[in-house]
Amino acid sequence: MFHRSLAPLAATLLMTGAAAAQTSMPFALDWRFEGPAAPYFVAVDQGHFEAEGLEVEVTAGEGSLDAIPKVATGAFPVGFADINSLVRFLDQNPGAPVIAAMMVYDKPAFAVIGRKSLGVSEPADLMDKVLGAPPPDGAWAQFPIFAAENDLDMDRITIEPVGFPTREPMLAEGKVAAVTGFSFTSYLNTMRLGVDGDDLSVILMADHGVDLYGNAVIVNTDFAAENPEAVTGFLRAIAAGWKDTAADPEAAIAALGSRNPGMDADLELQRLTLAMEQNVMTEWVMENGMGNVDPDRLANAVEQIKLTYEFQNEPDPALYFSDAWLPDDGSLTMD
Repeated sequence: MFHRSLAPLAATLLMTGAAAAQTSMPFALDWRFEGPAAPYFVAVDQGHFEAEGLEVEVTAGEGSLDAIPKVATGAFPVGFADINSLVRFLDQNPGAPVIAAMMVYDKPAFAVIGRKSLGVSEPADLMDKVLGAPPPDGAWAQFPIFAAENDLDMDRITIEPVGFPTREPMLAEGKVAAVTGFSFTSYLNTMRLGVDGDDLSVILMADHGVDLYGNAVIVNTDFAAENPEAVTGFLRAIAAGWKDTAADPEAAIAALGSRNPGMDADLELQRLTLAMEQNVMTEWVMENGMGNVDPDRLANAVEQIKLTYEFQNEPDPALYFSDAWLPDDGSLTMD
């Protein structure tokens, strides 16, 4: 009787101990639950986070800059954000406890999406046209570098500040000739509004002189100092989610669909495929693994940022990216 009476209590204590062992790491995304977010839900559903002793809730964002202050203030230990915007943030907020820890978009998705029927097929066509640009947009943040690299006269481009919800509708309605945005977002969203894909020009900034990196997993450095193994486990789980997604994109979209049941599954599969092919699984990543950066390229990216941004402090790539928490067990290889 004594042992039987203690059994429920023992079971409760074991369960409580197991729960306590799980480190909570809520993850702040840059954007909505669209195709490129699927790998993170795959990592949840396949137990990759749980295997690392982590409890992860993925939260949607409102733009490329959105996650940076969330992580810097400690509201989230990890997030997903544009590293170039992080560079500016850290220059304006020196000492803020946030740094990029894993590069995901080795080739950034920053793009100008134009209507050929409205005269926009290449960078030079933007002059004397109206460009729709959401102020918090990561692609808009890099547009001055793109303009400088392509000798565009900014005074001859009419900038129309637009909201994210109205960006693609304005392009579809011809109220602007082009917009800034992520290639896989604005292109497909405009097509969905009835614009023929053949009428759309996708001008990737990375193909026109912009040597920047794109979005990365960012981490609160105070949290990382106290929980280094948790951060490494989180990054290992992220890589596993991307590998599973590459092996079975349809299953990844199904995982996404359980969080966004109203989505167009075919559209999001296209969006995910474009992101994987153009931005994540690049030639460099396939050769070197996911997550790290080329130091020379990162240094050159900082030099490009100097073209259009006046640093208040001496820039130092070591302040913006660290490979200290990347796993070294071969789990980042993508083959």
